[in-house]
Amino acid sequence: MRYTADEVFDYIKEEDVRFIRLSFCDITGKQKNISIQPGELKRAFRDGIAFDASAIRGFGDTVGSDLFLVPDPATLSVLPWRPSHGKVVRMFSEIRRPDGTPFERDSRLILRRAVERAKKAGITVSIGTEYEFYLFLTDENGAPTHTPFDRAGYMDVAPADKGENVRREICLTLIEMGMQPERSHHEEGPGQNEIDCRYCDALTAADNAVNFVNVVRMSAERNGLWADFSPKPLANESGNGMHINLSVTSRDGVDYLPSFMAGILARIREMTAILNPTEASYARLGVMKAPKYITWSSGNRSQLVRVPAATGEYRRMELRSPDPEANPYLAFALLIHAGLDGIEQKMTLPTPIDCDLYRAPSEVTEGLDTLPASLSEAIDLARESAFIQSILPGYPFV
Repeated sequence: MRYTADEVFDYIKEEDVRFIRLSFCDITGKQKNISIQPGELKRAFRDGIAFDASAIRGFGDTVGSDLFLVPDPATLSVLPWRPSHGKVVRMFSEIRRPDGTPFERDSRLILRRAVERAKKAGITVSIGTEYEFYLFLTDENGAPTHTPFDRAGYMDVAPADKGENVRREICLTLIEMGMQPERSHHEEGPGQNEIDCRYCDALTAADNAVNFVNVVRMSAERNGLWADFSPKPLANESGNGMHINLSVTSRDGVDYLPSFMAGILARIREMTAILNPTEASYARLGVMKAPKYITWSSGNRSQLVRVPAATGEYRRMELRSPDPEANPYLAFALLIHAGLDGIEQKMTLPTPIDCDLYRAPSEVTEGLDTLPASLSEAIDLARESAFIQSILPGYPFV
């Protein structure tokens, strides 16, 4: 349900809500929040709640550091793990300057602008994510270890799969918060799990992605475990990906997905620093089904982009390079802008590579473009990219 401000006030009164969290993300996508009492909500909607932006990564220095959080009522959600009496709810917030103008490094703002550009072009982009994560044991002090919760493999079942009950708890919590998990299963690595969320509009998908990470970590902690979303938690095991599924519909009924894909493939090297923002990201790429080459194919999981065997509303492209450390708002914004460039410039797809690139002979792979091999290479490409700078001017690659 998408609430209005008046409905939020009614909900808070009727449901015994005592705390309201105003959430936002720093430039890396890490969730932050301020908790206010119900009596402050009217002021929050009208004027915003001030915070010290100099303490938030990527938001600036101590000079002119006051920014304000203005909650988005449509994002109201109860936090199920908090008490049922004296409930806690959360709303994502817009970030504004003291004069009321939008703060240019607000990740949600950057994504909203991409969505608005698509809307003006008569294009709707829907997005669904596939998150992978490891569950590790904790020590006697509750600190995380690198000992996997189980030794199960891909799609194994209990008792080998010990994460089954944790995944069930995660999915039920997501449903209670208004999200729609589609599938969950054990992944290839020991203690590795995957949960896929149903596609929705881009802004909601990004909000859901931030919620998802929070829910998984809370559920893991309640079970005495540690959820690790880093790209390569174990050196000799599968890495964690955040596969992004994108579908494109148009007002005029034209199939723009091929041109949209072509635009993404054309910009992917420039975007990789945002999609894969840590040193560990590059230990994952090119290993154990994580892509290395800038290629596409239908249904082929060795490719950077695959087009799954689906029709109608489920027809989509799957981008397999991003990892869970990416800021979903910025990732989705860049992908939408790149895809729209592809549509506007009538780009065409290169020839598909219909083979297993992990076993392909050198005469097949030697002429193929590759993703950046390191974070430093990716950052250099992004800094030199007019495309990136037009969307993320002055982005702090630190």
